[in-house]
Amino acid sequence: MSQKDGVASPLDRQLGDFLRRRRGEQTFVEFSRKLGLPVSTLHRLEQYQQSITLGRLYQITRRLKCRLRDIFG
Repeated sequence: MSQKDGVASPLDRQLGDFLRRRRGEQTFVEFSRKLGLPVSTLHRLEQYQQSITLGRLYQITRRLKCRLRDIFG
C-alpha cells in the first residue's frame, strides 16, 4: 500500500486476491505455514494493507509452485 496516500496499488490488490483464492478453505495458520509467512503478514497482504518485497514474492511463488504471471497476469 502506498505510504503516501493510504491507497492500495493495483499490484497489491492482485496479490491479495490471488492469495485469498489460493488459500481457499485453508485457515490463515495453515496457509501462512505453507507460505513461510507470519499469519499477520498474510492477513495484511490479503487485505491490501501491506506491500511485499521481491524476496518474499519469490518465496511465495516457489512455495505455491506458480509464476509471477499466475499472480499478475
